[in-house]
Amino acid sequence: MTKTQKPGYRCAECGWRATKWVGRCGECQAWGTVDEEGARSGVHVVQGGAVTAPALPIGQVKAEFARARTTGIGELDRVLGGGLVPGAVVLLAGEPGIGKSTLLLEAAASIARHETVLYVTGEESTAQVRMRADRIGAIQDELYLAAETEMAALVSHVEKVQPRLLIVDSVQTIGSAAATGVPGGVTQVREVTGNLVRLAKERGMATVLVGHVTKDGSIAGPRTLEHLVDVVLHFEGDRNSRLRMVRCIKNRFGPTEEVGCFDLNERGIQGLPDPSGLFVSRRSEPVPGTCVTVTVEGTRPLPAEVQALVGPTDAQQPRRSSSGLDPFRVTMILAVLERRLNARLSGCDVFTATVGGIRLNDPAVDLAVMLAVASAAGDRPLPSGLIVLGEVGLAGELRPVRDVRRRVAEAARLGFTHALVPTGSLEQNAADPAKDALRPVPVDRPSIRTTGFSPGFEVTEAENVWDALTHVT
Repeated sequence: MTKTQKPGYRCAECGWRATKWVGRCGECQAWGTVDEEGARSGVHVVQGGAVTAPALPIGQVKAEFARARTTGIGELDRVLGGGLVPGAVVLLAGEPGIGKSTLLLEAAASIARHETVLYVTGEESTAQVRMRADRIGAIQDELYLAAETEMAALVSHVEKVQPRLLIVDSVQTIGSAAATGVPGGVTQVREVTGNLVRLAKERGMATVLVGHVTKDGSIAGPRTLEHLVDVVLHFEGDRNSRLRMVRCIKNRFGPTEEVGCFDLNERGIQGLPDPSGLFVSRRSEPVPGTCVTVTVEGTRPLPAEVQALVGPTDAQQPRRSSSGLDPFRVTMILAVLERRLNARLSGCDVFTATVGGIRLNDPAVDLAVMLAVASAAGDRPLPSGLIVLGEVGLAGELRPVRDVRRRVAEAARLGFTHALVPTGSLEQNAADPAKDALRPVPVDRPSIRTTGFSPGFEVTEAENVWDALTHVT
């Protein structure tokens, strides 16, 4: 008698295998990614079948079918790389209530002025979506609305309406009878997304899927969900602020790491074509513990302010808290301050944050974090009109960063007068677009000293940051 082969289980993210189902992967520690896989007895030979279209020389392929079409929202087009491409599948993820449905409803109404759009909601009733559309002025004759949670019914709506744009809100609420499990599970999400991708490619229909996120901010469901789609967008923002940001993580049709800024209010959501200055506090006098830098999001330079608060504590383990900054990188910078620059922070709580809810992952903000903490620890404000750029190494050196001249030019446009940049970031003979308004000072390495700041700025190059700051008003 032959032994019955037991089913195996495999993690959809890292490929880890187990003999029984578990809720958490034993390798990558991800929840809900272990699913049953069929037994494989060997490689199956696949016979040739019918093709949908004959292969053509690449020069005869018509490229106009892949040209992006504008959504009518400039900031969304910026993130998408010009607009929606026919047949493209876009995944928009974000926390509940952050404004995903409002943004997509406005985009759907704008596109419905020229083409047919189908909006399928699985979380709300059609009456609820209609009330939101009345509030933001998104009523169009060619915008069709349906409330469905079954994949077969969704396909029937697509065949009847024949839309050029399909919006599914959200993909975790749609279930398929062809797959096991409950809607939102690993198997169901993979099955539904695969069918929607096939439907979009066959009909040349742009499709936008709304995705849920987990507690740590990652997209819920199997990791293959991000590989199946063409574009992955993250909707970010602070619930206590009106500012919202859409960040591009993956884009097969345009640049990645692009960012769009929006203002969410009672009238809907509006794009902010010039967000510079939103992430910098406005005050009449300098305040200790604040430092301004310029980050680059995609092709857009954005001035941002880093704030720090340092206070003594009697606790055995001082607190290290960060908001809007990478906590691991902040910890590294604090270690460099203590070990390389002899700063005494072991008996102090250190809090760091950004202004306006922006998240800064650019290494060029390292020096701003370092100076903000040093300024807060010494209770001495940095000079006004100053921006700083630079990546801090573990040896205490400053490393050059990219796009320095673009950052300096944007700071000069907003009225900043001086900049500290790492040595080697500026070419000697290159044209400086901001040479008349802002003077960049190359700095070799940071240093923390107790000398005060004196007026004037006659230094052209400094060995360390604090020597340069002694000449800044």
